[in-house]
Amino acid sequence: MPGRPPVLLITGVLVCSVCALFALGLDAFSGGSGFWAGLVLAMLPIPLLVGLVLALDRMEPEPPRALVFSFMWGAGVAVLGALVLNTLGLLYVTVPIFGEQRGHFVSATFGAPVIEETLKGAVLFGLLWWRRTELDGFSDGVIYAAMVGLGFAMMENVTYYMRAYEDGGAQALQAVFVLRGLIVPFSHPLFTSMTGLGVAYAATHRRGQVAAPLLGILGAMLLHGLWNGSTAFGGAGLAIVYALDLVVLVVLIVIISVERRSTVRRIETYLPAYAPTGLVTPQDVRMLHSIRSRRHARRWAKMVGGKPAARAMGDYQHAATELSLLHKRAERGVADPVWFSTRRDALLELMAHARRTFLRAPPDRPPAPPWAAGGHSGFTHPGARGGPPPHGY
Repeated sequence: MPGRPPVLLITGVLVCSVCALFALGLDAFSGGSGFWAGLVLAMLPIPLLVGLVLALDRMEPEPPRALVFSFMWGAGVAVLGALVLNTLGLLYVTVPIFGEQRGHFVSATFGAPVIEETLKGAVLFGLLWWRRTELDGFSDGVIYAAMVGLGFAMMENVTYYMRAYEDGGAQALQAVFVLRGLIVPFSHPLFTSMTGLGVAYAATHRRGQVAAPLLGILGAMLLHGLWNGSTAFGGAGLAIVYALDLVVLVVLIVIISVERRSTVRRIETYLPAYAPTGLVTPQDVRMLHSIRSRRHARRWAKMVGGKPAARAMGDYQHAATELSLLHKRAERGVADPVWFSTRRDALLELMAHARRTFLRAPPDRPPAPPWAAGGHSGFTHPGARGGPPPHGY
């Protein structure tokens, strides 16, 4: 819905930005000319990586404000906090106890994963506590975790690239960039996705409210620790953790795909019950069945009503999907009855408003939308009865 961003959100983004700038300032102070090369290379793949993550979030997209805050938390608060705590732990705990060489290994393998995954996961636990209704399933948990991880990885890569350039010149920088920026750019998002899965489970199930998030963050720490500790075993250790990360990535994609099909089934199950309101027809349910048919619907709306109609069609699709996910919460017993009724009525109101917008008769006769069987459109049916579709609830 349009409106001013909340003051807390603005404050949070500003705090994260200050932390990110402070961390970059420390790198610039100690990095010399290698800092700028590291900064450019660290930022270069981020638009592509963010685009790949958002491509998984097309069925029920998350609020851009929350995604931006998650990314900035990873790039700001989490990075600066990890920098301070890891340094203190190295100087005053692991090195004094284990010595220089073993102290660095212990810090990287056991200390850093605990500190970094706790800091990255903090924003996910915040979502669970204050905005759990934004977490409709595992996909949402993975998306938010990936955004936090990408922000963290971008800032961390600045340091790695800077050090590689200073220690080995352009050739070493090239090798590290290929390794961290091209071959395994999703390492931090994969680690934090374990926390995202646990938080998402807690948000959508009555049981496991404490156990699931704890198991998730422990899984993130374990994956992170295996990644950092693999360097002690040479090429074989790296090959094993690369294979493990690939398996985890494939499993996450499978989970998201299965959940998307589950969302489609819920649309087919719950939305037909709203047919008496005039807001849902069998053609609408068929249109909501896939990303491709939804895209065709928005194109049709733009062709017959311009950009406002296309935006309205997108609002209708989003609200209808949210309505089916609302019923999923009720089915699992995690939706307060009063909140359920209020949320349902608000979504139906948005669907009605959007429908009135994209059903307004254009100057010329609109062509039939491509998903309508036999040239008949569910979107023209309420208009054929005259006037906007009724609310009926």
